[in-house]
Amino acid sequence: MSIVLPLAEPTRPARTEARRGHDGERLATRLRHQVGRAIADFGMIEEDDKVMVCLSGGKDSYTLLDILLQLQKKAPVKFELVAVNLDQKQPDFPEHVLPAYLESIGVPYKILEQDTYSVVTRVVPEGKTMCSLCSRLRRGALYTYAEEQGFTKIALGHHRDDLVATFFLNLFFHAKLSGMPPKLLSDDGKHVVIRPLAYVREDDIVDYAAIKGFPIIPCNLCGSQENLQRKQVKRMMDAWERETPGRIETISRALGDIRPSQLSDPKLFDFLGLGQAGGVPAADAPVWLDEAPADTNQAQAG
Repeated sequence: MSIVLPLAEPTRPARTEARRGHDGERLATRLRHQVGRAIADFGMIEEDDKVMVCLSGGKDSYTLLDILLQLQKKAPVKFELVAVNLDQKQPDFPEHVLPAYLESIGVPYKILEQDTYSVVTRVVPEGKTMCSLCSRLRRGALYTYAEEQGFTKIALGHHRDDLVATFFLNLFFHAKLSGMPPKLLSDDGKHVVIRPLAYVREDDIVDYAAIKGFPIIPCNLCGSQENLQRKQVKRMMDAWERETPGRIETISRALGDIRPSQLSDPKLFDFLGLGQAGGVPAADAPVWLDEAPADTNQAQAG
């Protein structure tokens, strides 16, 4: 009589965990490469910079801080990172989450407290989007702290898809070709704002945040309210990506390859001087558009 012993169950969980770890490291490598390239392309971080990393508790800012910490270890320049969060006094905001996380990874941090929640809910009519006012108040508080503490750069967690979406928002709803630059000087000239995730896909950030298990804090100031125009653009971009994968990446690259002579802005390209004969100044618009008075026309006709 033969006895057939059952085969041992394959250790699928271990293989799955190993595969997940391998995929996570490959993703981390790609993100480091993309962030490092953005920093180099736009001169985002220099020797002895003091960088304020704005941490909201969302997937984007967690990923930003995590990748910057990895790059800091082997960067060609020495720079300081400080995580800064603005506690806007939203109801039920879990105040312990960010301090516990930042202390666990040994990152210097500061939690600012400013009751922008009461201001926004008092000023904005019920049913209207609160994002614009909330953003302005938050930016003002962060800029003020950055100036007080001598930060040389302010790092925000906007990614590639945010930059493309902002371009289309301005194109469709504001009739201008402008977007969200990877690096900018604030209107008052006091702050340099950088967006090191400018080359990073949102889908990669979603995957990375899940792999890392970041303690995500949802924005519930307005019930996760989202600007209607931005939602329209997001749906359009999602549909494009489903139908033609890679289209958003192509558009993103196009934002860095501007040809002023092939657009229509005379402030960016000298169309008036193009092909002029003899150096004679071209007549301006009023000369072309003015019409002779009616009686003069009649006299000439007689």
